[in-house]
Amino acid sequence: MAEVLVYVDHVDGAVRKPTLELLTLARRIGEPVAVALGSGAEATAATLAEHGAVKVLTADAPEFADYLVVPKVDALQAAYEAVSAGGSLAAVLVPSSAEGKEIAARLAVRIGSGIITDAVDLEAGDEGPVATQSAFAAAFTTKSRVSKGTPVITVKPNSAPVEAAPAAGAVEALNVTFGDKATGTKVVSRTPRESTGRPELTEAAIVVSGGRGVNGAENFSVIEALADSLGAAVGASRAAVDAGWYPHSNQVGQTGKSVSPQLYIASGISGAIQHRAGMQTSKTIVAVNKDPEAPIFDLVDYGVVGDLFEVVPQLTEEVKARKG
Repeated sequence: MAEVLVYVDHVDGAVRKPTLELLTLARRIGEPVAVALGSGAEATAATLAEHGAVKVLTADAPEFADYLVVPKVDALQAAYEAVSAGGSLAAVLVPSSAEGKEIAARLAVRIGSGIITDAVDLEAGDEGPVATQSAFAAAFTTKSRVSKGTPVITVKPNSAPVEAAPAAGAVEALNVTFGDKATGTKVVSRTPRESTGRPELTEAAIVVSGGRGVNGAENFSVIEALADSLGAAVGASRAAVDAGWYPHSNQVGQTGKSVSPQLYIASGISGAIQHRAGMQTSKTIVAVNKDPEAPIFDLVDYGVVGDLFEVVPQLTEEVKARKG
């Protein structure tokens, strides 16, 4: 069976959920070979093996932390060449983060292959892996495949379930030679992001977002309370962000982050195309808006016409009561 390279997103050995989803998808088209780089790379092996990795290629070097993405591209290219030389390679899968997409694009250029970004599903095909994408602000669903070289595919978080499938997970050291450009852009300082205790927006299973209808930064506490009762991430529309009510890092939409949670709750959001582009692939969508003609109601699974300041607190209390 052909092998599938899976780029591992981890923090000091703790594997992030999108990588485990990639392993689920990789098993549909071949045998997953994980590539873990940087500090704690070897510590990822147990988790990766538990979720289907037949091999774990690891490498650690100061370049991965001290410089931007090029050293990681060098390493992924080395993994591609090593696996390709030893047999058939079906695809290279990378999480669809901002960094992941840059790594994937650079790799595709280097190896002369086609690339598909922001896939939401993946299946085996007669002529290679077939990726499903949402196009034109999620108004259309397309299926496509790469026709040249080894497909390089980035996959959006929450596109597949995390499924345990124990495999060997044999750890092998990856020999990496860094090119001249690897040290071109140095990281000179880092500022840790202040933790809110909530899940990462793009990875969260539940997202609660507020928009123009929240009517002020001080009122976002209503949105946050519901999110915390559900263990959810907090999102915001562009209108709320532009008004200075919530940070841009929480913006959902075409010029913000794209999310695809199991449950998306939109409160006080009209549903302009810019916002829909970032959340329309959510599995279940609930909207609260006092305007019955709001465009958001055209795509929801459940809609509540009402004042969010009356509806959302009641929902929060009901969630807390049921959690008991």
